[in-house]
Amino acid sequence: MTVDIDKSDDPKEGPRDASSTAPESIKAIPVRHYGRYVSAVVAIGVLVALVYAFAQGDVNWGAIPDYFLDGQILTGVKNTVIITVLAMLLGVVLGIILAVMRLSKNPVTSAIAWFYIWFFRGTPVYVQLLVWFNLGIVFEYINLGPVYKDEWSSFMTPFLCALLGLGLNEAAYMAEICRAGLQAVDEGQTEAAHALGMSHAKTLRRIVVPQAMRVIVPPTGNEVINMLKTSSLAVAVQYTELLRATQNVAQTSGATVEMLFLAAVWYMILTSVLSIGQYYLERHYARGSSRSLPMTPFQRVRVNLLSLGRPKGGMA
Repeated sequence: MTVDIDKSDDPKEGPRDASSTAPESIKAIPVRHYGRYVSAVVAIGVLVALVYAFAQGDVNWGAIPDYFLDGQILTGVKNTVIITVLAMLLGVVLGIILAVMRLSKNPVTSAIAWFYIWFFRGTPVYVQLLVWFNLGIVFEYINLGPVYKDEWSSFMTPFLCALLGLGLNEAAYMAEICRAGLQAVDEGQTEAAHALGMSHAKTLRRIVVPQAMRVIVPPTGNEVINMLKTSSLAVAVQYTELLRATQNVAQTSGATVEMLFLAAVWYMILTSVLSIGQYYLERHYARGSSRSLPMTPFQRVRVNLLSLGRPKGGMA
């Protein structure tokens, strides 16, 4: 029979130092993602090929910075932003009303909302704009009694035509977005509010709508960006937005294709600004549903920069 003698506390050698028996630190070896490097090389190769192809084309690239801040171009940008904001405001307000009507227990109001949504979603925006522009063949005069009376051609200006054509069409889509958001809220929330004596309107305003915004905001932001680009169709009714402004400049400068590239650059700039606003708005309404808010782009950049200085395979 053998007996193992623990020599850790041998009186001749004395107690051992705890640091001498501590385990070695683990050296973590990062996983190699070779597919990322391959895809990055392929993407860079495609980008270089596209840049080379456009550089070899017969394009006067100098015309783009020359006319980038031209007075007509800036006027078109301003008009595009104005019609986008006002058309979306009209679409959101009318869309909320239609969504409530669609969810109403009154069959008449529900049917009216359903017909409106069916009609405006079933016809193209371009057709609607042209119909509004040519309704003078049906209504020769616009007569609002002692308030206003004029010929239809004078009343239906290009701006009003673009506003009604874009805004009323957008209301049909916003109605479905708002309806989906309202239905995403659990019915128990409404029942609890009614049990506390809250009216239906107050329940919607204080309980249902704030929770529905988490569902409504992302597609609404997408609709705003889509409206920004759809506003280019207003050129059909002679409204001077960004696309029409670039066409006017192209007629005098002869740089037709270059002005189209210029319009695309401005659209991308405006879309980027709207995308940033949408991100922070979604982050705001995510406060009640997430334990921790997602990092902002600036916070992500800061974290990535700080991680560059950390030693590999260990902790900072």
